[in-house]
Amino acid sequence: MRQRGVTLIELVVTLAVGSVVVAFMAMFIVGPMNAYSAQSRRAELVDDADSALRFMARDLRGALPASVRVSGSGSVTALELIASVDGARYRDPGPLSNPALELDFTAADGAFATTVPFTQLSLPWTSSTHYLSIYNVGVPGADAYSMANVVTPAGTTIGISQGATANENLVTLSPAFKFALSSPGRRVYLVSGPVSYLCDIGTGTLTRYSGYPISSTQAVTAGALLGAGATAARVSSDVGACQFTYSTGTAQRNGLVTMTMQLTRGGESVQLLHEVQLANAP
Repeated sequence: MRQRGVTLIELVVTLAVGSVVVAFMAMFIVGPMNAYSAQSRRAELVDDADSALRFMARDLRGALPASVRVSGSGSVTALELIASVDGARYRDPGPLSNPALELDFTAADGAFATTVPFTQLSLPWTSSTHYLSIYNVGVPGADAYSMANVVTPAGTTIGISQGATANENLVTLSPAFKFALSSPGRRVYLVSGPVSYLCDIGTGTLTRYSGYPISSTQAVTAGALLGAGATAARVSSDVGACQFTYSTGTAQRNGLVTMTMQLTRGGESVQLLHEVQLANAP
């Protein structure tokens, strides 16, 4: 019997039909795969941006009242705050008057008691790197950034111990300090120092800086903060744009920080907006 192989025409037809089948398969498989990859990148960007904004919001909610300030220079947008560690209510002249335990606003006072205690500290507690602040409202004469009147000087040794009652703490200051203004709510805040966030579009980064001294001038560059002794921690990368705005509010309305951040990666871009209300009652 004569044996017969595949002709050239049959081979060409087979390849053509196979190519059509593969093309149709690619239409139904590659498209969904690309869509899944794009959706995964977008979800990752949303998660990264949301995490960064919530991280900033946590610091903002713990800020000393009226201590937030926003500035910018070139490609950098800067947000700074003074971080509070704890708060209490100090004793002043009242129905249970005891001059030895009251905070004196007429002269430098080195010891006073609280009527509502500090709750985030393990007592006894002492530090020379923290500050006490009373009635910071962010205006001349009552601005913690000026390091006068409403905040203890750098290097002041602060001691806090348990008092005679459950709600009483005994606070000591060395050297003694005269607070210029009394708080209507008798609030006293223990603060650890300033924290800055720099959003640099040039490098595409959002970085947190801490561990540097309080200064009346807001630093808006990484070099200035690092030169002041700050420690840097990267919060986010691939930052394409960001905007920080701050409204101080009034006695009847909370302050408001609005943060907008855009992240771009792998051809995908997302933009998130986050608002934080601040209770600025001093």
